[in-house]
Amino acid sequence: MKVGIIGTGWVGTSVAISVLHEGIAQELLLNDVRPRVAEGEAMDLRHGAAFYPNAVVRAGTIEEMREADAVVIAAGRGGSSSEESRLDLLKDNARMIHQLGEQFRGARAIVVMVSNPVDVLTRIFSEASALPPERVFGTGTTLDTARLRQILGSRLRISPRSIHASVIGEHGDSEVVLWSSADVGGAPLRQWPDWKPGFEAPIADEVRHAAYEIIDRKGATNHAIGLVTADVLESVLRDQRRVLTVGRVQQGNGLDGVALSLPTVVGRQGAEKVIVPPMSDEEAAGLRRSADVLRKAYEGIKG
Repeated sequence: MKVGIIGTGWVGTSVAISVLHEGIAQELLLNDVRPRVAEGEAMDLRHGAAFYPNAVVRAGTIEEMREADAVVIAAGRGGSSSEESRLDLLKDNARMIHQLGEQFRGARAIVVMVSNPVDVLTRIFSEASALPPERVFGTGTTLDTARLRQILGSRLRISPRSIHASVIGEHGDSEVVLWSSADVGGAPLRQWPDWKPGFEAPIADEVRHAAYEIIDRKGATNHAIGLVTADVLESVLRDQRRVLTVGRVQQGNGLDGVALSLPTVVGRQGAEKVIVPPMSDEEAAGLRRSADVLRKAYEGIKG
């Protein structure tokens, strides 16, 4: 399997090391607007070859990546402070992603967007590349979902792997936690001993603001998203067909044309089948609000 990563900053390099440790790429290509940085990162990673499954790591061109099995886009400017939302990054990154999308017209690769704001940039790239919507998708709320499960696991003293709870909508301030369907080992979370409804809003807020807290302390978030992206790629490249909360351009359900996250079957063809889970009226309204936020952000740059 050949995997490409465009953008070798904090996030791109964390994705690279996670991909290598997972052993899901026999060839890993790195690309950056700073070619010598991409070459240097490839050299550095090659020197650790004794500690991950066999793989060729080198700098590569966009043209080579068009024919890869999967390409991760981690290029663009990241958040500069805890006061800056993901949507604040849009104007700086939209033009670059549009130009990159045009270079992927007719490409073979499945494209996974990581750059923020991931939802709107996924839509921009999807439209510019004219690739089928299932072949261009973002990591979306997979990281938010992982954060939610970690926080719940810590509070309940249960492995996050045994907690099934999802975040949908925007990867950002309007995201929605599906409390009504959350469960622990098959038991509804809301029926868990000592669980209180008052726990939900503070936990949702902690998930929503997690990235801002990290950026405030170290300047960027990179390790967890690297692990998340490698996990998504594994489902694609090994055709695992797992249900993940990735974000793609939606079709139907009143969400036409908006890229946002819903539980989706992810396999060799990409984000293949979107699943609309049962929601409370409040959660459904929250999802519609999230779609409106993303629609307005997109229209703002198009206008």
